[in-house]
Amino acid sequence: MTPHNEALPGDFAETVLIPGDPLRAEWIAATFLEAPRCVNRVRGTFGFTGLYRGKQVSVQATGMGRPSFTIYVHELVAVYGVRTIIRVGSCGALTLGTPLREVFIAESAVMDTDVGASRHVGTPDPDLFRRAVEAATTQSIGFHVGPMVSSDVFYHPEPETRFDLPVSKGITAVDMETANLFALSQSLGFRALSVCTLVDSLVTGEETALSERHELFRGSALVALETARTAG
Repeated sequence: MTPHNEALPGDFAETVLIPGDPLRAEWIAATFLEAPRCVNRVRGTFGFTGLYRGKQVSVQATGMGRPSFTIYVHELVAVYGVRTIIRVGSCGALTLGTPLREVFIAESAVMDTDVGASRHVGTPDPDLFRRAVEAATTQSIGFHVGPMVSSDVFYHPEPETRFDLPVSKGITAVDMETANLFALSQSLGFRALSVCTLVDSLVTGEETALSERHELFRGSALVALETARTAG
């Protein structure tokens, strides 16, 4: 147990999906897992463990942004022995070629403050990445693969130009946590993957409705779960 997690040793599977939204964690568990049980309610960041097609899998919410995200990832690995973490999050489109409501599988990620510093670019586990692409293809789920930029700032004073540099470098999507996930995987020694859903566009200003957000994540959840099942 930790100050942020009441789960007991063994309550978490070795593979954990990590959405930011606690209600999305609850929805994933209820929709896809057999006999899910709630293992954490502290601070309302729900955690669940159950079976997906015979594979034990957990889902743990992390909240928004790097500080909260880092706490949960660190404790899952250091305290509960988790070996594989797959982010199932939301992201924004930075180009017209990444339409909303489709899945985005990050092939790399860098913080916005580090764009141009190649030594700070993180990557997913190669086997997990390959399996995710295969799962999306097999499930006929619309998806895109590309580099991602992560930022600690959600509301920016210059929203129209803030990502000009990343876009000029070929980066096609933005979130808040994936770069940190890949960095933590290197320092803590776990396998990492980020499978997000494109929920808004910083190019057109289009946004998906909150009312469709749970069902909107069906594709990314399926890709993540199928990757977890086949990866062993």
